[in-house]
Amino acid sequence: MIKKYTSGRPINTQAVVEQFDSISIKELPFKNKIDNGKFIFEFDMSEDDIVYGLGEAPRGINKRGWVYESFCSDDPFHTETKSSLYAAHNFIMLYGSNTFGIFIDFPAKIRWDIGYTSSNKTVVAIDGTDFDIYFIDNGTPIEIVKEFRKAIGTSYIPPFWAFGYQQSRWSYHNAAAVDAVIDGYNKADIPLDSVYLDIDYMQCYKDFTVDEEKFPDFKKYVEEKRRQGIHLIPIIDAGVKKEDGYSVYEEGRDNGYFCKTEDGSDFEGGVWPGIVGFPDFLREDVREWFGSKYKVLTDCGIDGFWNDMNEPAIFYSEKGLENALNKAVDMKGKNLDLSKFFELKDTFLGLSNNAEDYSSIYHTIDGRQVCHDKVHNIYGANMTKAAGEYFEKEFGKGKILMFSRASYIGAHRSSGIWFGDNHSWWSHILLNLKMLPSANMCGFLYCGADLGGFNENATRDLVLRFLALGVFTPLMRNHAALGTRNQECYNFENCEDFKDIVQVRYRLIPYLYRIFCKASEENDMIFRPLSFDYPDDKIARECETQLMLGDECMICPVYEQNVNGQYVYLPEDMTFVKLSGTNVSTEEMKKGVHYIDVRLNEVPLFIKQGKQIELCSPALRTSFLNAEDCIMIP
Repeated sequence: MIKKYTSGRPINTQAVVEQFDSISIKELPFKNKIDNGKFIFEFDMSEDDIVYGLGEAPRGINKRGWVYESFCSDDPFHTETKSSLYAAHNFIMLYGSNTFGIFIDFPAKIRWDIGYTSSNKTVVAIDGTDFDIYFIDNGTPIEIVKEFRKAIGTSYIPPFWAFGYQQSRWSYHNAAAVDAVIDGYNKADIPLDSVYLDIDYMQCYKDFTVDEEKFPDFKKYVEEKRRQGIHLIPIIDAGVKKEDGYSVYEEGRDNGYFCKTEDGSDFEGGVWPGIVGFPDFLREDVREWFGSKYKVLTDCGIDGFWNDMNEPAIFYSEKGLENALNKAVDMKGKNLDLSKFFELKDTFLGLSNNAEDYSSIYHTIDGRQVCHDKVHNIYGANMTKAAGEYFEKEFGKGKILMFSRASYIGAHRSSGIWFGDNHSWWSHILLNLKMLPSANMCGFLYCGADLGGFNENATRDLVLRFLALGVFTPLMRNHAALGTRNQECYNFENCEDFKDIVQVRYRLIPYLYRIFCKASEENDMIFRPLSFDYPDDKIARECETQLMLGDECMICPVYEQNVNGQYVYLPEDMTFVKLSGTNVSTEEMKKGVHYIDVRLNEVPLFIKQGKQIELCSPALRTSFLNAEDCIMIP
């Protein structure tokens, strides 16, 4: 079912683990051309065709009608106007008049014009001529996904406790703040398994350090939390602070482990700690070195991490900052007209993640210098690979929680992902929903969004509705930004409603873990568009607000403010289940459109006829769950 077409000398991204004989790109069954160094191909679509894929991307489940870019981008404003987010997941699938999948294994920029310029045409522009294209046909959508997933390798399975409820914020800056969070959840009797440590736990934002004033005797503290059933999950950033006496930086500098400029000097950019070096994760020896550094924290009992800022995010380069400051000095005292003012403003706005800075970074691949532009999309994936390789060697598979912001297909074998810095917007509940099947297609099963929204101030009802979707996502993490409203469950009035929602999660964990492991082992999806199960149902094919879950269920989160329910479409007779704390109500419903009442403390779920799922008794920690103490519903 899979044919591999090769052009030039592709960089080995290690995305594909199966071996395929290469066919000349001249045999590619699409109209194509090379234009100004770019390989461009296109295919026609009928009016009713659907295009799935692209993993973590803006807009809908059906990708038609927009232009997307594969370019890992540090962009916290996830609006419909954007073309790329933090990941590059180069898989799409046409479904309809013709059904096939395409994976482009290429670590630089790709432009996907999917019915935007011409409504019935997809035009793909690859920013180079060295790549592999994998073409998959002759099957149903789920068969094509499974064939692709088999080619790219088995998805990562995290430890069981990673399915518990997780609380994060930028930042719980010291032990007292962490203790206050745990105490708040305990007093409210709301389940909790993990608390996150954002950048302020470090000494001056230095990787693999702990500020001893904020966290005295860190190892003892971690052990104490573990006795309470709580896992602490620290952040690790890609940039290593430039500082004499800081061993990680000195080792990286002295051994030549950092990315270079064209003249061979270390590339230096500014991030949280100021000037940093960026490890050249594309080198195996650098990955081994950087991965081994996690030992500082695993020796303290840490068994979960999140990798961040690894697109890589660059706030500024020294050259770029100097140019901007010089421009500001030149304009000081002048009467700035419209164009001059915006020229100055745009100069400073353009400092972060600047294309010229990326172009000045060089990697060493197989002994040769390669410009970052050609490998940008696999930088973050290789950072996570460094950690994953170390964890597997030291602890075995599935012992350490690992997930990342930037990613490329292949990283799914060693980590999960979260969907980045979203907002406390109602539209982002649906954006979360729409990313789930797309991420699953690309192998990323352990995934989820920042529940309640990361940026801006959340409302009580928004957090509850977000959590009611998060009940089903493998990563269930509440996360908020510095300066925003406290959105821990116990900080809202009538936190019993939050307890009801989170308890539902713990009741579902045995079921969710079972279908997760099954999806990993069988190269399957946890979340599917309705059209996968009901291909002849026009309403199901167009539905973007509901998903199939496992083999048994359909989910339909409430995503609007100031409503007590919503309309839902049933493609067949189903049992409507409402879950709230330890309460379960069921109602048989016929195929068709129904209005369902869903209060803020309720989680709606539909179960197919003849199917059942298990519910266990809730507990405050996953370690207290009894997976054998289950009832079957309906």
